[in-house]
Amino acid sequence: MGSAADGSLANEKAPAETVGVGRYVEMEQDGGGPSTAKSRLSGLLWHGGSAYDAWFSCASNQVAQVLLTLPYSFSQLGMLSGILFQLFYGLLGSWTAYLISILYVEYRTRKEREKVDFRNHVIQQWFEVLDGLLGRHWRNVGLAFNCTFLLFGSVIQLIACASNIYYINDKLDKRTWTYIFGACCATTVFIPSFHNYRIWSFLGLVMTTYTAWYLAVASLIHGQKNTCFLYEYQVDGVKHSGPTKMVLYFTGATNILYTFGGHAVTVEIMHAMWRPQKFKAIYLMATLYVLTLTLPSAASVYWAFGDELLTHSNALALLPRTAFRDAAVVLMLIHQFITFGFACTPLYFVWEKLIGLHDCRSLCKRAAARLPVVVPIWFLAIIFPFFGPINSAVGSLLVSFTVYIIPALAHMITFRSAHARENASWVHPCSGWTME
Repeated sequence: MGSAADGSLANEKAPAETVGVGRYVEMEQDGGGPSTAKSRLSGLLWHGGSAYDAWFSCASNQVAQVLLTLPYSFSQLGMLSGILFQLFYGLLGSWTAYLISILYVEYRTRKEREKVDFRNHVIQQWFEVLDGLLGRHWRNVGLAFNCTFLLFGSVIQLIACASNIYYINDKLDKRTWTYIFGACCATTVFIPSFHNYRIWSFLGLVMTTYTAWYLAVASLIHGQKNTCFLYEYQVDGVKHSGPTKMVLYFTGATNILYTFGGHAVTVEIMHAMWRPQKFKAIYLMATLYVLTLTLPSAASVYWAFGDELLTHSNALALLPRTAFRDAAVVLMLIHQFITFGFACTPLYFVWEKLIGLHDCRSLCKRAAARLPVVVPIWFLAIIFPFFGPINSAVGSLLVSFTVYIIPALAHMITFRSAHARENASWVHPCSGWTME
């Protein structure tokens, strides 16, 4: 089920059949109809709704530009605290993502009992789940935090694009690059929903994997040398003095908090699945994979450069320019385009529902209607050209509430009574939502 079932959002032309699972109705691709080379290619690259697509989306969305700033966080926290905070926030994020999936399943089950047909329903979002389970006040709080978080997350991606490209082409200033990448990222208005990010999610994760292992290998090869713009010289040992100040310690912690706060789009990813009940452990598996990228890269760069990172928030600034580093920059730029789309797509949905175009079947009309969402993001990125402080502010003020505190509180309040727990969707397999 997902945007494939939404008709208006996915705008699918592929035939589909309805499959009943208990009281819940799902849509999945029909393999019995005539298949052309064009439809097969479209299905391969464009129409994704499997558990694998959800895993790629979750993993790709979790880590992008923060991969380059995690070594900076390690210099603020120290090696041990940096590793422990990554493990802690990674597991905590997986747990709250699981709570969100439980709440989404409960919401869908209750609506099915009320005979709501989701086959032609517009895509569900987190604030709608809160509205259905806890009322409009929770909806308003969830909507405010989620939209603000995604807004600044999109701004960060644009700023980061300009910052990264500057390492391989400094002929233009960073604000000019922000103008250019803002125009490029505006093309995400043509991607209907998360259901259509199949190839992009895959490519994004491949690109991040390359960049992470480039950072690790290049740092180990570089070794512990003192660096400057004109020369290198060997020293007795690179200093690793972190943590030195309490404010730096918690600043580094909030950046890691932001790293594992990608489940602000969990509901949208679940809704884009053909069988959302398979989401149970997907986010945890995605987090475990992301940890294999973030831990080696951050630890290696911090080992090689130590306290130098305190004045270089972007790890690429300390590595010598080579073809491998340029490739990492280019791949990271493409991934940031993808991550921008991930962050903006839920905002597109909210805006479409606000202006009444959420059920429009014309892709061009919906794309034009989405442009007012991109323009203020573009404007903010031009005004604030430094993403380091924004990362910390977003992590401490928005991520903590949006993807940790609010989901945990919503779960506790939803199932606070014995009656609610006894009638929960996972208790009654007949409801079709056993989360298997």
